[in-house]
Amino acid sequence: MNTSTNISVDNGSYEKLLSYLMGLDQYQLEEFKLCLQSPQLLLENFQKIPWANLKATDPTNLLCLLNEYFSERQIWEVTFRIFEKMNLPSLCEEIRAEMNVHRRRYRDRMKAKILVMWDHIPWPEDHIYLRNVTEKEHEELKSLLYPNMTGAQPQTIVLEGRAGVGKTTLAMKVMLHWAEGFLFQHRFSYVFYISCHKMKEMEDTTFADLLSQDWPDSQAPIEEFICHPERLLFVIDGFEEMAMPSKLSDSPPCTDWYQQLPVARILLHLLKKELIPTATLLITTRDYRNGALKKLLLNPWFVLISGFTEGDRSEYFFRYFGDRNIAKKILHWIRKNETLFHSCSAPLVCWTVCSSLKRQMARNPHFQLSTQTTTSLYAHFFSSLFATAEVSLSDQSWPEQWRALCSLAAEGMWFSNFTFAKEAIEHRRLEASLIDSLLSLNILRKASDCEDCIAFTHQSFQVFFGAMFYVLRGTEGSIGGPTRHQEMRVLLNDALADTNFYWNQMALFFFGLLKRDLARELEDTLHCKMSSRIMDELLKWSEELDKFDTVSNHFEFLQFFHCLYETQEENFVRQILNHLLEADLNIFGNLQLQVSSFCLKHCQRLSKLRLSVSSPIPHAELTFDLENLEMRLVDSKIRQWQDICSVFCNGNVSELDLSNSELNTSSMKKLCYKLRNPRCKLQKLTCKSITPVRILKELVLVLYGNNKLTHLNLSSNNLGVTVSTMIFRTLRHSACNLKYLWLESCGLSSRVCHQLFLELSKNSSLSFLSLGDNDLSDIEVKSLQEPFEMSKCSLKELSLEKCNLSASSYQNLALLLPSTQRLTRLCLGFNQLQDDGVKLLCSSLSHPECALERLVLWFCQLGTPSCRYLSEALLRNKSLTHLNLRKNNLGDEGVKVLCKALSHLDCNLQNLDLSDCSFTTESCGELANVLKHNHNVKILDIGNNDVQDDGVKRLCKVLKHSNCALNTLGLEKCNLTPACCQPLSSVLRSCKSLVNLNLLGNDFGPDGVNTLWKSLRRSTCKLRKLGLERDLYNIVKGELEELQEKGSFLRIKCKWDFNDLEDKWWW
Repeated sequence: MNTSTNISVDNGSYEKLLSYLMGLDQYQLEEFKLCLQSPQLLLENFQKIPWANLKATDPTNLLCLLNEYFSERQIWEVTFRIFEKMNLPSLCEEIRAEMNVHRRRYRDRMKAKILVMWDHIPWPEDHIYLRNVTEKEHEELKSLLYPNMTGAQPQTIVLEGRAGVGKTTLAMKVMLHWAEGFLFQHRFSYVFYISCHKMKEMEDTTFADLLSQDWPDSQAPIEEFICHPERLLFVIDGFEEMAMPSKLSDSPPCTDWYQQLPVARILLHLLKKELIPTATLLITTRDYRNGALKKLLLNPWFVLISGFTEGDRSEYFFRYFGDRNIAKKILHWIRKNETLFHSCSAPLVCWTVCSSLKRQMARNPHFQLSTQTTTSLYAHFFSSLFATAEVSLSDQSWPEQWRALCSLAAEGMWFSNFTFAKEAIEHRRLEASLIDSLLSLNILRKASDCEDCIAFTHQSFQVFFGAMFYVLRGTEGSIGGPTRHQEMRVLLNDALADTNFYWNQMALFFFGLLKRDLARELEDTLHCKMSSRIMDELLKWSEELDKFDTVSNHFEFLQFFHCLYETQEENFVRQILNHLLEADLNIFGNLQLQVSSFCLKHCQRLSKLRLSVSSPIPHAELTFDLENLEMRLVDSKIRQWQDICSVFCNGNVSELDLSNSELNTSSMKKLCYKLRNPRCKLQKLTCKSITPVRILKELVLVLYGNNKLTHLNLSSNNLGVTVSTMIFRTLRHSACNLKYLWLESCGLSSRVCHQLFLELSKNSSLSFLSLGDNDLSDIEVKSLQEPFEMSKCSLKELSLEKCNLSASSYQNLALLLPSTQRLTRLCLGFNQLQDDGVKLLCSSLSHPECALERLVLWFCQLGTPSCRYLSEALLRNKSLTHLNLRKNNLGDEGVKVLCKALSHLDCNLQNLDLSDCSFTTESCGELANVLKHNHNVKILDIGNNDVQDDGVKRLCKVLKHSNCALNTLGLEKCNLTPACCQPLSSVLRSCKSLVNLNLLGNDFGPDGVNTLWKSLRRSTCKLRKLGLERDLYNIVKGELEELQEKGSFLRIKCKWDFNDLEDKWWW
């Protein structure tokens, strides 16, 4: 048996516990021992002490026994429960007080830790303090964890926002108010602070050990935590610094507090509420990481921390400059740069901007705000600091020291590392004198949660110096391996295809540092050496723009233009933009308008432009003077819009999409005058969802004046009678050369459409017309025939998709087919034609003068009777080559009827879409017979039917024949399994005609794909495009890339988009 000398509780606790036990009389001591045998009084999973050991023990040995079976915390818990059972209230009060001592010690330790962290926050001497303490601070903090006035409160709260807006400060205030006993006393017994940066540097540990790190003097009461998890709050600070495992879904669940794991795994299980489901989490993260967090968290409550409000920013500027007139002018200028103004929500950015401007104004009496960019503000700020700083470095050391610091900053950006250990500083050979100077100048700060660690005072400082690394002289990269030039290319490609604010800002600074006079100033004041080859390297990078798929790679054109504007080097910008062939711009503010007008005029080879304008372009007559500021702003906006419009006269733009734009009449007129200019090369114009619709009247100017314009899309505009009449009358004008017109979802009535057809009959060049999604249910045959002869109409292609046509209303349209001998394509999809409507249609199709080649009847509620009518028409009509019957309930019987006609040698049909037509394996035999006897059929889509493996096997027998002419086969979602892969593989080896095969939506598994791949990789395989699910594609992705490098044309598509011209089989 243990003796008192090896007891594990601390001396103070031992003496207290022993005094309580020795104070019991012999009857009370006996009762205490008996209670130790009662399961009701012991905590769950507690081991019971054998009665034989307890029976004759005195208080000293009893305490030794308790220590042998229980932890210190458990001894106090058990003793309290037994004294409560024995009705000893005074002793219970004393024990309760003793049990709370360790909580008080923990609170005191937490408070001291927070205050030390608080003291490490650097505030520059001339920084202005705003909203330091408010009367409502308690309520504001309380609302973070109690956002709902009533009912259940969220157990996971995420404070998100940009760097420096106060997320950590707010979390620290929550901890401090708890530690001081002001808030959350009844909700939380313990609050834990977890620094993600610190965790990143830790070795493998257990969750229990992690919680014990901050515990004062003794072992953490883990059992209490486990018993009352709802009383715990975890503050997880700086999630963006944590490198989470790459495959989160592959991580097995973990509930064991004592399992040794990498700290990233422990954090993962904590965030997913596996380790401690009912605890409350308060997480801080920068906004660009919230997507990764959302995948982990259970019912999170996101709170956006925005920092300074707009009013705070104004107040800060007024206080900093003293002179309200100067402050107002500066604020007015900054508001035009929405990105910079929004960045000033971080107090340190506000200070940086104000400090930079004030120093420049003091130094230069002729200082001009208009010459400033975001980069120049930061560059002048750092230059002015070092112009007077005393740093004991030799002239020869400066370039390498700056390169080392900038390399450290860049590496941190690549690896999301914003705190740097002493070893990293020493590895870069950064001298102590430079570090000390950077600390004293508030460019660097000491990290509050890491001894001997430093961080940049604000992340924008790290971003600036990280960008500066790529314009400094040198060839080595920052992360080892790739050269500086290679890193630069990856940086630009990533930043311009990403919405991450910090990568965008890094690219912005990088381009801004190319400004020649700015580079010279930095070289003079910072004693650094800029690369003389950087512009040549960028021009070489830009050559890839004309090969780069900007649309599919989500290229951020506005961000790219903003970067180029930052250089203010027009010759350089002109050379770079000479490689840009298309652009997609959303102009929603002053900055977007400014950078677009600056860059577009230099895009000499631009051919496609999408321009969505929601920033109001003012009328010239609205200019007025508010201290000359408003007048100048209005004038500059008008000039910038004119610059954008001039692109169409001076360049090669052939396609313009203005969809979702809000323009006034004056702006639209300016644009239309440019579009009718003889030098304008525009051929295609899209104006969908334009506000207000009335401005579309101005397009008459273009239709009269630009004979190069052949395509016009006005869909999704409620045109009304006035606008539509003006545009329709223009169509008959000899100067109008329009050939394609889309008027889908335009709210057109049958009467308005009658007016349109009337104009088309008089002298129109129009060959394609889409009236989809307009209600033509009451159209009358008299209105189409009596006033004019349809034979004069030049229309070749007509779409009446979703026009609320029924069998009765179609009766009036059916007579159009024989009377319009030029009409070769007709779409009637998504109308309730039903079998009676098709009967009328087929009578027209059988007419000898009907020239229709392509007919779309998808989702028209057709059945077997329709197949009979169509079969008869197909044998009489020699012109029809394309038929789309998708999404009609034809069934096996209907397909069987159709196939009898298709098998006939007199049937000229080439392309047939029977997808989603409710037939089964049985129909595949009939279709195989068609392919066997009719070699005209080139395209067949039977996707979304219950074809199954046996159906495919029947088709494969025919496809292997050398005389089979089919080049495209659709089998999407046909309930296929690996069993059909061998027959398909055999077809791929032998069929000379098949080039497109869609197998999406079928689960072949790895074995099935590998079977297909054996044939696909052969040089004899003629297939060019294969539709396959992404998980199956990943199985052969590596081998496919190797095959393509050797010259193979095979591509695998994981999405078959029939709205994409590349994937569209016909129409």
